[in-house]
Formats: sequence, structure tokens, C-alpha cells
Amino acid sequence: MAHTVALVDDDRNILASVSIALEAEGFDVRTYTDGAEALRGLSQRPPDLAVLDIKMPRMDGMELLQRLRQTSQMPVIFLTSKDDELDELMGLRMGADDYIKKPFSQRLLIERIRALLRREALRGETVEADPGQLITRGPLLLDGARHACSWKGQPIDLTVTEFLLVRALAQRPGHVKNRDQLMDAAYGEHVYVDDRTIDSHIKRLRKKFKAVDPDFAQIETLYGVGYRYKE
Repeated sequence: MAHTVALVDDDRNILASVSIALEAEGFDVRTYTDGAEALRGLSQRPPDLAVLDIKMPRMDGMELLQRLRQTSQMPVIFLTSKDDELDELMGLRMGADDYIKKPFSQRLLIERIRALLRREALRGETVEADPGQLITRGPLLLDGARHACSWKGQPIDLTVTEFLLVRALAQRPGHVKNRDQLMDAAYGEHVYVDDRTIDSHIKRLRKKFKAVDPDFAQIETLYGVGYRYKE
């Protein structure tokens, strides 16, 4: 079955050209020209992945993402202009999985979409629990087969990117993972994201755990080196 991708952008030229490129790769594509229209469509018929422009009329990409994250953890890629550094960081902290700067290569966007969909497939696994897919580190429980995470018995709702980052860190407590290693763990070896993307995901992860436990401090920063999960 073909994956469905939603494109949300007020630039009809971008919608037309990206739609053609995605359909040529076998994707089903739905397009929306503003955030309010997209919120209705994405809520009524959720796609497998959404690509959102940040600056749009009626409802911008930031507000749209915030509203979507109230009910959905679907993978989201932001499209940003070259001057939107603050928006990029805010978007990642709010729960976007990735971002691409305009003007962008359609081939790069397609590769990012494929990478996110491969990781999202983790959610759909229905295999019986495999002890090898379970990681327990004190109060932390990660179940890779079910894409489930809990802390002190309380569920933590993570995006695919966030889950893979926690798993990469928790697999070897006390061992430092630099940003390149975390990029490979979360995005694969053939997709490049910059350091700020990883940093923003880590900040959002901490926020989610602290919402359950204000004393959470297991993910440590080693400035200039990377991150580790406290033993």
C-alpha cells in the first residue's frame, strides 16, 4: 500500500512541483494551502507523514503542529526559509521530527520522508514481546516492539525520533554518544542533520520526562562532547 504524504504550503508552485515528484516515487499526496484547512483535513484523514511550511496565512505551521501534537504523533517535516533559525528550533522543540530549508532539493526531501517512514514502521509492529527489544534502566522501560516508553510506570508519548534517541543513549548507560552517533541512530547513516536538530530533540525529551518526574536528570550533557544516559 502506498504511503500518504500531506503537503501544506501557501505556495502553489511548491505544492505542484513537490506533488509531482512524490507521486512519481509512488506516494499518495494530499495538498493544503493553509493551516486551518490542513488541520481539518489531517484530523479527519490522518496521512502517514506531513510536510508543513512554517509561514502560512490563517494558521501558521507552528500553530498547526501544536494542534496536531495534541492528538497525533505522526512524523512531521518543517519547511523553513533560510532566515528562520529560531522557528526551526522552536518547531523541533514542539515535536517536529525534521526540517529542510528553502530552497530545497526535492531528492533530499524524498530521502528525508523515506527515512522517517522507515522509522515510523516501528510503531506498527505487532510481534510478540521480544526480551531483546525490551530495555530496562531503573525506572525507565523501553519496548521497541510496541514503540512504548514509560518512566516510573507513567507512559511517555514519544515521536519515532525521540524514541530512537532515548534507546541509543539507554543501551549503554555511562557511555558518551556524540552528536554524529545520535544522528546515525535516529536518522540513519545516509541522512544528514545538523547539531542543533539533535540538541532540540534532547531538550524536548527532557521536557517530556520532567512533566512526569520534575527530578528527572538521567540524560546528561557533556559540553563539547555529546550526551550520555546516567548509570
